[in-house]
Order: sequence, then structure tokens, then C-alpha cells
Amino acid sequence: MFDLIIKNASLPDGQKGVDIACKNGAIAAVETGITAEASEIIDAAGYLVSPPFVDPHFHMDATLSLGSPRMNVSGTLLEGIALWGELKQIQTVDDVINRALRYCDLAVSMGIGAIRSHVDVCDDSLTGVQALLDVRQQVAPYLDLQLVAFPQDGVLRDPTAMTNLLRALDKGVDVVGGIPHFERTMADGADSVRQLCQIAADRGLMVDMHCDESDDPLSRHIETLTYETQRLGLQGRVAGSHLTSMHSMDNYYVSKLIPLMVEAQVHAIPNPLINIMLQGRHDSYPKRRGQTRVPELRDAGLTVGFGSDCVMDPWYSMGRADMLDVASMGLHVGQLSSRADMAWCFEAVTTNSAQIMGLENYGLTKGCAANMVLLQARSPIEAIRLRANRLAVIRKGAVIARNQPQVTELNLPGRQSGLDPADYNPSD
Repeated sequence: MFDLIIKNASLPDGQKGVDIACKNGAIAAVETGITAEASEIIDAAGYLVSPPFVDPHFHMDATLSLGSPRMNVSGTLLEGIALWGELKQIQTVDDVINRALRYCDLAVSMGIGAIRSHVDVCDDSLTGVQALLDVRQQVAPYLDLQLVAFPQDGVLRDPTAMTNLLRALDKGVDVVGGIPHFERTMADGADSVRQLCQIAADRGLMVDMHCDESDDPLSRHIETLTYETQRLGLQGRVAGSHLTSMHSMDNYYVSKLIPLMVEAQVHAIPNPLINIMLQGRHDSYPKRRGQTRVPELRDAGLTVGFGSDCVMDPWYSMGRADMLDVASMGLHVGQLSSRADMAWCFEAVTTNSAQIMGLENYGLTKGCAANMVLLQARSPIEAIRLRANRLAVIRKGAVIARNQPQVTELNLPGRQSGLDPADYNPSD
């Protein structure tokens, strides 16, 4: 007797007609023709079952704050930072908790099972830290929330940021963050990387730094981050987020940099929606795309995961917690147009990002946590193309969100039919 069986599912690896049985919060079997009884049986009807979507880069302390206290008129990164500085002065712990919980509800409904959120520590009251530690506890039954101590104003530039960052880590924040390109000088930026990586090494923590979120080809803090990762033995525990300066760097220099990143096992987290919106603002034409060198990093062997970064906040006024939107933008901007490339973009918002976050028991094999999403699509490529409807979101073997299939009824001269968007799919 199982708690849940999903019948006749397609899997991301191409398997068809698979049954998935769940018991006691874990996947108990993945095979064809399971005949056992279950408390609930879902007929997937050939649609895709995927592990949950994973967002490895987000700012939950700012989410859903659009328009407070004003709008970002220029649409630039720097005005967004300035606006966020104004909002920090007036928001309360309850404000942040309420917005964050609303966002978590939206995220879960869209099939997201884990989020890594940066939380600003350049605030002596640690309002965001207090709020998101509370939120992390509240959502734990249905969402994995990992927090990064993020010194938005620069850990050396802001006079109390280092003290506050250490306080945040002492309170239970999970990951050490940084923003070296926002320090006053390149030398200070490099020094901030050294100090922050040392803190992570001493405490046994992971590192995730906003690194070179700039159009400046000489902003090269990823090189320092790579070196410190190697020096301190942090391989596999460090991620560089954004890395947008790489889109402007000299090719010869990049030919040196990427192998160093591979040697240090540094992960890369581009944020396609926000990167394409914020970068290249000083360009006329030709205008730079604003996304790091995704195919080159991937092909060299780095783990690359796409993040969403922002939803309706000082930096980005759009978004709906849809990691398929993120994957689609990454696909288009990176010109990842082959069938293999497009399927890989699905991995960039699922398995790759789970690896970057260090999630345990993630996947669709026996023994993994029974966390998954049933999509109204028959393949990962089709899921991205359609921004597929989430038919069921499952956590620990129980359905926590459900939607009806989206089918359009056509009444045309000479024929009537139901139009399922997933019916128009070439063979993968």
C-alpha cells in the first residue's frame, strides 16, 4: 500500500510510460506496470514528471515591493540599489515576512521546491535577516529555503557590514555572500573576496558572490574568487552569480580564466531575465546581451544553474516565479538552439541548480525525496516552449498544488475539437 502512485509518466531522461510510487515521503519505486494500491493514484496520461524546479539566486527580502517607496525610472542596476536603500529604512520585519510568504505561495504553485535567497545585511537592525529566518522555518514543510548573508552596499564599503554579516551567520544564515564589484576600488573588491572566503572556510560554509555584475571587461573578481576557492580548499562549495562582465572580456583572457574556474570547481549562476534587462544600459548599438558565456562555461565542465533573481522589486518589475520563463530567456539569449542545448536549459533550472545548492535526496530515483511536479508537456523542451501548466505539485508524496489541464474547445466550421497545446510536439 503506497501513499501515492503516478501512472504513465514521461521522465526528463526520455523514458515513457513510467509509474512512480511514493511512501513515507520518499520515492519507493520507479518502474512500469505498478499494480499495488495507493491512497491516491494520478494518471499522468503521458505528461512529464520532473523533480521540482530550483531557483539558486533570488532576493526574497525585496520581492513584491514594486513601487515602494517609488519606481525605478531609469531601470538601471544602480538606481535599483539606491531605491532599495530607501525601502530598507521604512520596511518592518512583518512587511518582509508577509511579502516573502506571498511569494513562497506563488513559487510553490509554480513547482519550485527550493530557493537560495540573498538577504541584505547592511542594516544594523538586520530586519531582512530576522524576517527570512522566520519565513524559512514557516515554509520548511513545503519549500527548502537557503539564505545567503549578502552585504548589498559592500562588506568593506559599508562601515558595519562585516559585523552584521557575522551576526547573520551566527543567527543561522547558511551561505557567505559578497559583492566585490561594488566596493570602492578593485583592490578593495579583491580584499573583500579574500576575507569572505576565509570566513566561509573557517565556518565550513558555502560561498555565493555577486561577481562582476557589470559591463566592465576589467571587472575580474571572478578570477580572485577562483583563486581563493583553490587556496582555501573550497572546491565545489563556491558559486559566482551573474558574471556578466565575461560577456565583454577579451577572448584570450577568458581562455585562461575558464580553465582556472574548472580547476577550482566554481559554479556559475547566470540570471537571464534580470541580466538581459539591466546590462548594456550604456550601449547604443550594437548593444551587449548582458548574459555571461553560458555555452562556454557549460562545455568546459562547470555546473551552470539559471536563477530568477527578482520578481516585482526595485530592479525588475516583471516576473511570476516561473523557472520555465527563466530557462526560455537563457535559451534565447545564449542562442542555445539545438535539441540538446534546449534540453540542457531544463537541467539548468532543475538538477544543476540542485547541485549548486547542495540539495540532498533530489531527483526521481528510488530513495529520493518524493518531491516532483507534473507538467502539461511531454518533454523538457516542450515544457520550456509552452511554459507548461503545472498539473500537480507534490511534496513528500502529497499533492500540495493542483491545476486542471488547459484545453481549448474549438468550434470551427465543419469540425469541433479540443486543443491541447502539448499535442503539437515533434519527436525528441
